[in-house]
Amino acid sequence: MSTFEKIDANKVKISFSVDAARFEEGIQYSYNKNKGHINIQGFRKGKAPRKLIEAQYGKAVFYDDAINFVLPAAYEAAVKEHDLDVVSKPEIDVTAIDDNGVSFTAEVYIKPEVKIDGYKGIEVPKASLEVSDEEIDAELKKDQEKNARIVTVTDRPVQDGDIATIDFKGYIDDVAFEGGEGKDYDLEIGTHTFIDNFEEQLIGANVGDDLVVNVTFPENYGKSDIAGKPAKFEVEIKDIKYKEYPELNDEFVQDTTEFETLNEYKNEIAGKLLAQKTQNAKAEKQESILSQLIEKAEMDVPDAMIENDIDMKIDEFSRNIQQQGLSLDMYLEYMGQNLQAMRDAYKPISEKQVKGRLALEAVAAAEGFEVTEDEINDEIKRIAEAYHMEFDKLKDVIRPEDRKNLIADLKVQKALDFVTENSVEVEAKA
Repeated sequence: MSTFEKIDANKVKISFSVDAARFEEGIQYSYNKNKGHINIQGFRKGKAPRKLIEAQYGKAVFYDDAINFVLPAAYEAAVKEHDLDVVSKPEIDVTAIDDNGVSFTAEVYIKPEVKIDGYKGIEVPKASLEVSDEEIDAELKKDQEKNARIVTVTDRPVQDGDIATIDFKGYIDDVAFEGGEGKDYDLEIGTHTFIDNFEEQLIGANVGDDLVVNVTFPENYGKSDIAGKPAKFEVEIKDIKYKEYPELNDEFVQDTTEFETLNEYKNEIAGKLLAQKTQNAKAEKQESILSQLIEKAEMDVPDAMIENDIDMKIDEFSRNIQQQGLSLDMYLEYMGQNLQAMRDAYKPISEKQVKGRLALEAVAAAEGFEVTEDEINDEIKRIAEAYHMEFDKLKDVIRPEDRKNLIADLKVQKALDFVTENSVEVEAKA
């Protein structure tokens, strides 16, 4: 048996215990685990009787591991007994160890109650889904870029748009700085790949010219030791090239695509751009709806929920960069950041996502949404396909808590779809 009491709106204290028989199992586990590390005169390590060890070192010698043995199941049972939706790690205290066993208290935050109204008829700006000629031309320009021919220049200086092959070495206060040197670097003039007006100062130079380029690093430059400082670069022009673009016509389209005419290809581009705009408009619409839902919802969100979400985001980011051979510490050092700064950057994102989900859960509850077995199976199939797994194998390994989370996610998605379908598009304000 266990009891619980509210400490404040979203924090509770659970009191629970483990009886003497179960705690004895924990003591015996602890003895078996630790006896090989305890010295008792006259006995080889691991052979001393438990009673003798307890007599010499006290009964408490085995308590720590015994508590760790019995606590998880006892805590989980207490949470289930009161059907608590815990959203934080428990703060555990041992309140008593005696002949009756061991007693605990656990202070935890629980999911807050959310009240929401007015979620039907939310107004959202009407998105423009028109595809302009300029947007189509920009896509065609990308195709030209991919199929451009590189031509070497021999009879003129560097012009805007050229690719200048250069050697360079940078100095601050006449001292060369780390990372400021390069050889045979192809720099496309006008792309602003380099800082300040570095590229513009190369215009007019000829192959073989040596020149000095003066720039100032921006105040927000990634390396703090050179941010905001003036620098000079010694530059040698080694080669000049330019891109010769193919003419946009039916022949170009036939050579580079599956279409026969330029007009057909333009229609294909327009269709893809429209699909992309439609998808982006839906995402922006839902983002606007979530922001308004949060405003309409009454909730007191525990900081622990936000911090837990930040933890998950950082863990996921860490796993992703580990696949690229970087540790999180290495990444933070390279970026000139620290872990707290990273957490601060994630906080507004996590706060909105946590509050948005709580608001949608409240909508799902208010509308009485349920999830069918077919819908659960469809979601498992989707996950299986995404991870290249067999449906039956994935379904077999899904735990009850996984199924519970899956159902909760489906209800949230239903709520988002419902609120979106019941929103009202209005003309965007000029």
